[in-house]
Amino acid sequence: MEHITLLLGIVIVTALVFDFTNGFHDTANAMATTISTGALKPKTAVAMSAVLNLVGAFLSVEVAKTISGGLINEEGIRTEVIFAALVGAILWNLLTWLVGLPSSSSHALFGGLIGAAVMSAGWSSVNGSTVITKVLLPAIAAPVVAGLAAMLATRLTYRISKGAGEKATSKGYRAGQITSAGLVSLAHGTNDAQKTMGIITLALVTGGVLSPGSNPPLWVIVSAGIAIALGTYLGGWRIIRTMGKGLTDLAPPQGFAAQTSAATVILASSHLGFSLSTTQSCSGAVMGSGLGRKGGVVRWSTATRMFIAWGLTLPAAGLVGAGAEFLTQQGTWGIVLTGALLIAGSGIIWTLSRRQPVTVDNVNDDHEPAGVVTTAIAAVTPPPSAPVAPAASTVNDDLKTTIPGPDAEPARPATV
Repeated sequence: MEHITLLLGIVIVTALVFDFTNGFHDTANAMATTISTGALKPKTAVAMSAVLNLVGAFLSVEVAKTISGGLINEEGIRTEVIFAALVGAILWNLLTWLVGLPSSSSHALFGGLIGAAVMSAGWSSVNGSTVITKVLLPAIAAPVVAGLAAMLATRLTYRISKGAGEKATSKGYRAGQITSAGLVSLAHGTNDAQKTMGIITLALVTGGVLSPGSNPPLWVIVSAGIAIALGTYLGGWRIIRTMGKGLTDLAPPQGFAAQTSAATVILASSHLGFSLSTTQSCSGAVMGSGLGRKGGVVRWSTATRMFIAWGLTLPAAGLVGAGAEFLTQQGTWGIVLTGALLIAGSGIIWTLSRRQPVTVDNVNDDHEPAGVVTTAIAAVTPPPSAPVAPAASTVNDDLKTTIPGPDAEPARPATV
């Protein structure tokens, strides 16, 4: 019993560490567009997002119920499985943060949980229908719906403000961006903090502390909210730069449209208990707003790398979670080794990140070269309406260059 209690405490701490990485990994979802357009200063933006993430954690527990009692079968699942799942999720979060890719922390958690559960108890431990309806389908629909909504909202915004001066609308868009960024932060706390609540509740069930189907206790809600708020305040500057500058160049009307669309999608899904990826929703909205502005382009080279990361998240985190669970099955030494590998891997990734640090001072620097498609679109310009006559001096110079003078030496035939 003592060993189980100690292990349960380790799992809870590890879950809060994942929640912390989720916070700084996903800060970009709410604040990247606000920072890139200059609506808020970077430090002010992340502080505001942290507070609203904390508030959002108290608004609902529907997503937590999906994770703690719907994704996998609680019966027969050992506490070690939860620990292994968190190892896979944390390492994938840190790796994608290192390369600046806005992948899904939610899917990293789901992948690690599924992989560890399958390694422990087989495929029967996973509720396939829940995975499809509340994880996979929302993963496909969320970026598409958010992107289309943002594209239409961007076009509508520009149409409404057509003819108005930039100075007349800048204050309004700035206020709108701050408000919509606050909504995204609130939605992120409501959706993502609950995932950690759900995983801790699941650990408490497997440890015999709670009965199956229980709601998260108040202390779980508070601790999860604080952990994600602290991570958000730290600021995931690498991913903020990718979201704000790497996907497309955003103007304030586009930022407002993207954030409003993403917040609507996330809040609606949280109410329905769909544990979608806030990262995918916000990324889709940013791309949609880029396409919604006349002449706007999306840097598809960055988007392609992001799509690949999305597709790899579930299986990659699942494989790491399964490997970690294989180690924990070996006994105490396997659990200790798994924890040591998690600490070592995290330390290596942090050390690598210091080689080219991204901070609050350079977060708005352009770093992504234009891809082939973007360059081609930008190069297409309408031809001049009429040929421009060359200046007289230019004509005379050309004639002097072409027609040799009387003292010029005649050209000699070339010899081979």
